[in-house]
Amino acid sequence: MSAPHQAWAADQLAAALERITPVARERRAGVKLRLERVLEAFRAERLGVHHFASVSGYGHGDLGREVLDRVFAQVLQAEAAAVRLQFVSGTHAIASALYGVLRPGDRLLALTGRPYDTLEEVIGIRGSGQGSLAEFGIVYDELDLLADGGVDEAGIAGALALPTRMVLIQRSCGYSWRPSLTVAQIGRLVERVKTIQPDCLVFVDNCYGELVELQEPTAVGADLMAGSLIKNLGGTIAPTGGYVAGRAEMVEQACCRLTAPGIGSEGGTGFDLHRLLFQGLFLAPQMVSEALLCAELTAAVFEGLGYAVKPLVGGVRSDVIQAVRFGSPEPLKAVCRAFQACSPVGSYLDPVPAPMPGYASELVMAGGTFIDGSTSEFSADGPLREPYVLYAQGGTTAAHAELALERALVAMAEGGWCGPV
Repeated sequence: MSAPHQAWAADQLAAALERITPVARERRAGVKLRLERVLEAFRAERLGVHHFASVSGYGHGDLGREVLDRVFAQVLQAEAAAVRLQFVSGTHAIASALYGVLRPGDRLLALTGRPYDTLEEVIGIRGSGQGSLAEFGIVYDELDLLADGGVDEAGIAGALALPTRMVLIQRSCGYSWRPSLTVAQIGRLVERVKTIQPDCLVFVDNCYGELVELQEPTAVGADLMAGSLIKNLGGTIAPTGGYVAGRAEMVEQACCRLTAPGIGSEGGTGFDLHRLLFQGLFLAPQMVSEALLCAELTAAVFEGLGYAVKPLVGGVRSDVIQAVRFGSPEPLKAVCRAFQACSPVGSYLDPVPAPMPGYASELVMAGGTFIDGSTSEFSADGPLREPYVLYAQGGTTAAHAELALERALVAMAEGGWCGPV
């Protein structure tokens, strides 16, 4: 690293830190209200050390699992929840909810355009022969987003002209260059759907959004939602898992898909790992706040270099993802390489574009995290396709993002994409 590049990078980072100072104060102030909600749930359920142990085998009568479910339901403002290590990912939790509730001949309508890549094969948009919803006779339609990436609210009535069992709302931007949906927007969509078809169910893919706002989608009328524990709610220490939350009957239907009809939520051991899930939830408000600060700093750094970012610095946020549009593959790969080199695990690895199960394009990923694939820890990835957008997320401490971004700035300067000549 040359001295001029390092000095320039330090100056850029200092300017970005100064710019986000008012936002940082606001983000940190929000931790207390969210933590209070978590602690109230612990108090209400009289959480004790005896809840950390699990029942072996079938897992019948596991008190820790039952308390964990009720605590998550209260924190997520839902009637019921099921928190399971047996969910291997957020996509698995979402798929279990869809398969559990939908039946042959039902219609599923996505209101937020094309879903996240990993759901395409679940639905049957891409790939075949793996037991997709389409193969089970579930009809799928989607409402295209507007040119600005917003939901076509005026088109909802037309899209719901046919009987529809469920609408799917993806809260996060995923791999799309669009704004994430706020809980207030989701509430407005729920109201619109229920006005047109009162019996139509509203399902929300809540990945990356938990505890970012004071309310969750289930507090504004969503019938069911799902997400991952190695994102926000795991507090960076949950080893794996996911959750479903919402109306009790639908949570049970999702559990019957995860286990088997007749077993549902009554089965499944916690492998004596409940403590990590309770402790992760306790840490989650602080970790989400740090992730939001990392996102703000990432936005400030790259916007300062002239790149388009979404959301903007100080803008409305409903998830922990920060998108940066590079327009070409080389700076995207260079930044991921710099982030990986500043990771606590596998810093010696060189991230190269590669296929990933469930994704349509090759991905380049900086993911040197303690929990493999965890996006509650500072990480970044992007599909190798136009317009070559970096999606950064997570962050245990804002200081880690500072170090990674300073290294990325040097890499950008050395590559000739910015910086001193």
